[in-house]
Amino acid sequence: MPPSHPSDSLASLRDLIAQHWGFRELRPLQERAIRAVLERRDSLVVMPTGGGKSLCFQAPALSRTEEVTVVVSPLIALMKDQVDSLHGVGVPAVHIDSSLSDDQRRDATQQLRARKAPLVFVSPERLMMSGFQSFLQELGVKTFAIDEAHCISHWGHDFRPEYRQLAQLRKLFPQASFHAYTATATEQVRQDIVEQLGLREPEILIGNFDRPNLTYRVLPRQRLVEQVQEVLKRHLGEAGIIYCIRKKDVDQLAATLQEYGHNALPYHADLPAEVRKRTHDDFRAERCNLVVATVAFGMGINRPDIRYVLHTGMTPSVEHYQQETGRAGRDGLEAECVLFYSGADVVTRRNMTLRDRDEGKLDPELVPGILTRLEKMAAYARGSSCRHKMLVEHFGQTYESATCKACDVCLAEVDFESESRTIAQKILSCVARVGQRFGVGHVVAVVRGQDTDRIRQLRHDQLSTYGLLKECAEKQVRDWTYQLVEQGALTQTDDEYPVLKLNDASWEVLRNQRDVRLLKVVKKAARRAREEIDSMEGVDEGLMEVVRSWRRSRAEARGVPPFTIFHDSTLRELCRVRPSSLEALRLITGIGDTRLHDFGAELVALLRSHCSAKGLSMDVPVKNALPRIAPPAKLSATAEASFPLFRRGISIEEVKQKLDRATSTVMEYLCAFIRDERPQSIEPWVSPEVQARVLSAARQVGALRLKPIFVALGEQVSYDTIRIVLAHAQMTGELEGSPG
Repeated sequence: MPPSHPSDSLASLRDLIAQHWGFRELRPLQERAIRAVLERRDSLVVMPTGGGKSLCFQAPALSRTEEVTVVVSPLIALMKDQVDSLHGVGVPAVHIDSSLSDDQRRDATQQLRARKAPLVFVSPERLMMSGFQSFLQELGVKTFAIDEAHCISHWGHDFRPEYRQLAQLRKLFPQASFHAYTATATEQVRQDIVEQLGLREPEILIGNFDRPNLTYRVLPRQRLVEQVQEVLKRHLGEAGIIYCIRKKDVDQLAATLQEYGHNALPYHADLPAEVRKRTHDDFRAERCNLVVATVAFGMGINRPDIRYVLHTGMTPSVEHYQQETGRAGRDGLEAECVLFYSGADVVTRRNMTLRDRDEGKLDPELVPGILTRLEKMAAYARGSSCRHKMLVEHFGQTYESATCKACDVCLAEVDFESESRTIAQKILSCVARVGQRFGVGHVVAVVRGQDTDRIRQLRHDQLSTYGLLKECAEKQVRDWTYQLVEQGALTQTDDEYPVLKLNDASWEVLRNQRDVRLLKVVKKAARRAREEIDSMEGVDEGLMEVVRSWRRSRAEARGVPPFTIFHDSTLRELCRVRPSSLEALRLITGIGDTRLHDFGAELVALLRSHCSAKGLSMDVPVKNALPRIAPPAKLSATAEASFPLFRRGISIEEVKQKLDRATSTVMEYLCAFIRDERPQSIEPWVSPEVQARVLSAARQVGALRLKPIFVALGEQVSYDTIRIVLAHAQMTGELEGSPG
């Protein structure tokens, strides 16, 4: 029966939330969403990643021990993560899916029958099985929560046909309330969700789509590996995902980054299932911090401490981009999202869509929506206004701030070519002079004045437009050309060998009747420099590493991801406040009764021991815990913590153990130490004999890449050792051009 006084029920539920999750306040939207569940009103909740959607259906289920709430989720990994997290806070829950053995499935159903688990997570496919539906009817299910609800909409960016079948549940469970949850839904998608699920007078709650803790950047894709390396150097030892469009690009980039010493694991659908599972598990368990992947990697990843997400090519929609970048900074702490973009991405994706339609691989009815979403994503990539503003307004909301100070545009990292119209006119004139019969490559070659056999044979070196942009790099001219295509000032055909043609807008540009603006980069991206609260200020970084190591060991013992023990945001507050008693520990956000019971005593002992040894005060008042941001640092806290150890000549193995970091990560720290402090000798880490061998091989095969040196040394010296020797040689002048 519904509660006679929902407000009373909500008040008691607050106590349960504080007891289990350790949260003493609900966000306004969370409270309204929870109230809708308690009142058994249908609802649609659109709340960005990290906004607390899960609590909206998990907490009410906990207050109804006589009932079972069914949660629909698209991925087994996602279900398992949520169940693990619930167990971590003392909430019983089960998932029923194909990964379970017969005995495990039988145990789960018995728990549900005995009302020992108020929550069951299932896939839409299992929910459509008649036998399972009969089981749920036997249980008398009255509440359904549909997670990732955008999957039900043709207009959504991640449409899944099996989600469409969920509409049948209304007939089978006429008295039940239905609640849809998603992080990404435009107005059109929201309407479609309501219609497809048959929601009855639903409470529609839309959160703020802005993610202020994320810094967005869009950069022209020019020297991809170098550009990726630049970002990785800003995030040494931190977790990140690099997305590629094609599987072969994943393999190539992962292999290249491995050559440069990064512990980068590839992930895509063509890899063996056991390899994918191992990569997924290693990333969740923090045994690996960098995955290079297609979009096949992501939805089941619930790791909150991802500090950067890179895209090496444009996503097919703004919704895709928001969801994929939304995997960064889910703990509410700062993170960076970078898109390396080329105008060719738009043309490639458009042609792929049309080809799939023509070959019968894609429903023609879906094509207009796909192309529309593609154009909107292209507009974002080439946009000249605040990235936060563009994303928020795409989802129908207003962005009030004049500047976010957290994107490349607002940080003044991008600019427009001062001679944009002149450049455009030169390119368009060249297209006209070659008879509108050639593709991008040939037009770029002609306007740059390249001396090739083909150009001479066609006598295009005699054209008036030959060499008009000879001082510009090929990559830059190519990107400008694609920018003109995207802006509609130039047309590229959909033929097997696309050619460039002028259109009405082209002639308007040539006649000075239409303006164009071509983007350029004016300086390297720096760490975000907002005048705001810095989440690391006041945190003792040495203690942070100690408690992270402790968390990892406890997670391994339980066989769960570390974040299910505590989120990074909780660890930072622990290391800022440094509570000296169970009572003080209980006041830390994210620590409820279950975690206090499971970990409180040993955690307090750990904090006391470290603070005593380091002379740190404890029970620091929270009001003093968050001073204003300090000037940004180039290295992570852990990397800087390694420097005193290296100054003492401590071995790599000892540093690895002290910092609880992978060997490859410690090697990166050592290279940074060598670069910044220029030690006279590296003998504590590499013997003189090995140094001599590496330098000899480098002089023979060159020092720009590691693999040739590795091979020249008979594959007997590790990549990490080679990197150290080259880094030192570069600092001392013994070699030039060594990889840093």
